[in-house]
Amino acid sequence: MYRVLLVDDHPVVITACRWLLNAAGIGAVSEAHDADSGYEAYVRDRPDAAVVDLRLHGDERRGIGLIERMRSHDPRARILVFSMLADPRIVRSAIDAGASGYLLKDAPPHELPRALEQIRSGGTYLDPDLAKRIALLGTEADGGATAQLTPRERQAIALLAQAKSYQAIADQLGISYKTVINLTYRLRQKLGARSLPDLVRLAVEMSRPGA
Repeated sequence: MYRVLLVDDHPVVITACRWLLNAAGIGAVSEAHDADSGYEAYVRDRPDAAVVDLRLHGDERRGIGLIERMRSHDPRARILVFSMLADPRIVRSAIDAGASGYLLKDAPPHELPRALEQIRSGGTYLDPDLAKRIALLGTEADGGATAQLTPRERQAIALLAQAKSYQAIADQLGISYKTVINLTYRLRQKLGARSLPDLVRLAVEMSRPGA
């Protein structure tokens, strides 16, 4: 069990999230309903991870500002955005502000504890459908590094941005585990990544629009 802070201005969302997290074995859940109380609760309770809605009281800038304040207070903060906002520009702003992951509220219920565990463990998370769309936008807009990638390598980059395992990538692309290893090796060579974690970081950055 670990500590989670929920920041959302809709009580029904807080209740649903609390139920989902309790069902997943995460029992230490605190809550806040606006940016100021969210920051105060983060400083006071020192949670292992925070789940933050961006549009607090109708303004997504409040959520972005809260993420920046949390990161300023604790550079190692693990923050999962949980929002209905799917605009790639807003997603990029949240990640640039310091969010570790972004999950859409229309995702299947089991994705919330899964995404939270992923970012709490030091990984990153992007809603799978959203990550694909952002990756496609990024590769279409970019005339630099991604221009040299094959369509299959671009698919792999999109999945790496979601922190998928080699086996998960193999299953999703319908290729062998060994082929995935070869793909990631070629990607490291083309993109100048020093290691797999470095390649994953580059994949997340490349998935952002305009990256």
